[in-house]
Amino acid sequence: MAEALATITPVAGLGMITIRTDLDRAGDALAEAAGLAIPDATGTVTDGSRTMAWMSPDELLLILPASDLSAALSDLTQALTGEHGLVADVSDARAVFDVTGPHAADVIAKLAPVDAPALPSGVLRRTRMAQTAAAFWRVDGGFRMIGFRSTADYLSLILTNAAMPGSQLAPR
Repeated sequence: MAEALATITPVAGLGMITIRTDLDRAGDALAEAAGLAIPDATGTVTDGSRTMAWMSPDELLLILPASDLSAALSDLTQALTGEHGLVADVSDARAVFDVTGPHAADVIAKLAPVDAPALPSGVLRRTRMAQTAAAFWRVDGGFRMIGFRSTADYLSLILTNAAMPGSQLAPR
């Protein structure tokens, strides 16, 4: 029997913090508080356990172990003292999946209007996966994808269907 194109794994135990502010003014303080550099436009920066993702010109998303969430919220809020900004825990509003395996890019390419095989490391793509909003970037062995928790069942279903054995795209 043919193997699935990729393994679809829900990822639990992550905290996520949305940060909205003027990054030109507060970027250095935020980078120090987060322990990560501010990524370039459409980029991600990671140290292995934490990832900072550029979401828009005034928005970042910090993804970290849930156990670090409380301290990070406090540190980031402190870093924005005197600046107009927002630091919000969005952990419960997001669902995370890893799409890994030899044809993980095919799974992404079937669902998103993106050239997934050509997506370089360190680049975040905000797009749609079939009929719902999502963002993804490369991780070891594939991609990490974030969507809204309200669409988690749908995302799981479409990812699993797109990874069905024998359904790879044209040979590469």
